[in-house]
Amino acid sequence: MLRWLAGVAVALTFSTAASAQDKAQQGKAEPVTLQARDGVSVSALLYEATQPKAVILLFHQAGSSKAEYATIAPRLVASGYTALAIDQRSGGSLFGPNETASRLGRSATYEDAKPDLVAALDWAASRHLPIVLWGSSYSAALVFEVAAEHANQVAAVMAFSPGEYLGKSGAVAQASAQVRVPVYVTSSSDADEVSAAHNPRGAAENWDHVLAFLAALPKPPQ
Repeated sequence: MLRWLAGVAVALTFSTAASAQDKAQQGKAEPVTLQARDGVSVSALLYEATQPKAVILLFHQAGSSKAEYATIAPRLVASGYTALAIDQRSGGSLFGPNETASRLGRSATYEDAKPDLVAALDWAASRHLPIVLWGSSYSAALVFEVAAEHANQVAAVMAFSPGEYLGKSGAVAQASAQVRVPVYVTSSSDADEVSAAHNPRGAAENWDHVLAFLAALPKPPQ
């Protein structure tokens, strides 16, 4: 049975202001290059927690990059989670440059980016920790497919503003029906809710929901 936890937020409507601690942590991000199974090099930034409870793989929205998580990943690290933010080949310069897309030198569909998510999952498997997939917009759709296809590797799914963004009609619904791990889903099309999520109080509430969900996940073996 899927466990759905819904909140009133849109993708990445956490606080956009970085604290001094967050800025210090951003400077500690380590560049990593992954290799997708089709040979594409995938740029990423690794944010290491000292004693991680899990690895959270951060996937960006359309037209974006790993920089989307520049203020979010440090907060996850402070809460005890190692985070890896990647540049998918379907992306752009929103928030910062997308190195993977730039190297590719051609346009890529949302579906084309799925091997990049799998490359992150392959990387995380060597950590022997619970793996959480965190997607935004189109990548929130892809995480359901990846979780369904790699059921033994994924501990949880977090989908921020998912939708049927993929080419095949109903693909996300079909994939989500096969997912048997805890799932956190949040989205909003209501203007008032969107506005509220951007203010400090709304951002704090969003973080409360996210961290409560993560804290409820099974703990890694000692």
